[in-house]
Formats: sequence, C-alpha cells, structure tokens
Amino acid sequence: MEKPGYQKQIQQIAAQLGFLECGIAVAEELPEEAARLSLWLEKGMHGTMSYMERNREKRLDPRLLHEGTRSVVVVLQNYFTRHSPADASAPIVSKYALGRDYHPVMKQKMNELLRRISQEITPCSGRAFVDSAPLLERAWARRAGLGWIGKNGMLISPFHGSFFFVGILLIDKEIPAMPVRELSDRCGTCTRCIDACPTKAIVAPRVVDARRCISYLTIEHKGDIDPEFRGKMKNRVFGCDICQDVCPWNRKAREHNEPQFTPSAGLLQLTCEEWHAMDEERFREISRDSAISRTGFEGIRRNLLHLL
Repeated sequence: MEKPGYQKQIQQIAAQLGFLECGIAVAEELPEEAARLSLWLEKGMHGTMSYMERNREKRLDPRLLHEGTRSVVVVLQNYFTRHSPADASAPIVSKYALGRDYHPVMKQKMNELLRRISQEITPCSGRAFVDSAPLLERAWARRAGLGWIGKNGMLISPFHGSFFFVGILLIDKEIPAMPVRELSDRCGTCTRCIDACPTKAIVAPRVVDARRCISYLTIEHKGDIDPEFRGKMKNRVFGCDICQDVCPWNRKAREHNEPQFTPSAGLLQLTCEEWHAMDEERFREISRDSAISRTGFEGIRRNLLHLL
C-alpha cells in the first residue's frame, strides 16, 4: 500500500496539464451497470454499433482489459466554446468537433500524466484510453466522485456542467484515495433535456435510444437516415449539443483553455451554400486533424442531403 497523499499529488499534476478535474477509483467490477447495459443491448438501442455487444466482460471490469490494473484514474478535459458559424443558417457541427480531434490531444496529455505519476510519485505502468476501448468512462467518473449521470446520459459536474471529455488511465498500483463520495443525482424534477430532444431519443431518464439520437444518426449510423427524422435534425450535420445546451448545469460551463481545441476558422466561415456545394477535396481540407473526418465525405453528404 502506497503512502497517503498520492491522490492529491496526482490531482495537482492533472491540473498543471490543463485537466478540469481528476479522480481515482479502485478497479473492480461494475455490477450495477451490467444490468443496465444488458437491457439496453437487448432492446437494440445501440443500433448499428455492433462493437457495443463485444467484450462485454471487459467493459464491466477494467482488470480484464488491462492486466494488473488496480486503480482507475479519471480526468475531465473541457471543450466548451461559444464560437458559432458566421452564417447562422449554416449546418451545425457539435462543439467538441470544432477544433483538433480530441483523441490524440487527450492521449498525449494522459500519457504525460502517467509518466509523471511514475517518475514523481510512485513507479507504475498503465495505459491511457480515450473512447478507444470497451470502457464505461462515465460510470468510472461517477465512481471517482466527479459527477452524476444526468437524464440525458451525460456525466454532469456540479462545478463545470457537462461539456468535457472523459479520459481513463488504468494503472497497476493501488492509490490510496481519500474517501470518495459519489455525488447524488441533482437533476431533480428537471426534464429540459428530455423535452428539448427533437427526435425524442431520451426515452426515459438516463436511457438514450441511440437509434433516435442525432449524434448517432450523423456519425455512427451506417446506411440511410430514416425519413422519420426529416425535418427534426435541427440543422445538425455532425453531432448534437441540444440536450446539453438546455441543461441548467451548463450555465457553469466556461470557455476551454486548450489551444488545440481552438475552433477552425475555415469550418466556422463556411456558408450554408458552401456546405451543400462541398466536394471531397474541400471536405478533406476542413476535416484535416478533426473528428469530423470520422464520418467521411460520403457520410457528410448523406447528412447534408437529409437536411435538405
């Protein structure tokens, strides 16, 4: 067992690296989430995301994902911005995708956090994950005391709202943590996210049917978008922030300070006409180093045609 105080030191290093918050939880199985995940999958709410069905045991126990794991270090990275397209009628890209792709940005910072933990605090090894492995990131953030799961399925922090990425470090040392008090649900009777969702994807508090979610439909979905959703996409071409935009807790959101997430001027300056006239070469230009490249040109064309 390592000496007390390590958690505070790790949190200080995380803050120096620009993370909003950092928490630590003991690596163990997630029995509570197991039942919810099984029911969600059985109802087919994952749509064409077949990868959600694979590695279910690893998804529920990080010790199976990375051998020797004893602690789960969770970090939050702010991506909130008030920047918006110059043309108010232009198709809308989710806030998180306006700057550089967050995967390499987060991975670099988290690997640095791991290096400093090992060199400055206690020798250890581990792996960093950012939406790149079967992990229930929000569940671990809740366990680490960083927030609660809101009715829209997002992790909500009482200090920062919900416009942040969640990163996970699995390490092979047990970090004695200060007693972690999981935050109680502070959504209360509020149903703004449920009421605001134009496609009615939030079918119950904390239950999102991906097949109806605009983020899923514009990014993950394979094939044509169901005509049922025509006229309901609210001009979203990549991702959606509607349920977060209306959340009262996001009044606490502040502009991020990560230079690599600075919104692309070229992206924000595209007019509605330029979006719809875009060819593949222009798409490659605006999506270079961006999460938007994930959908590909054909995916963006599909989304734009559906908006028409």
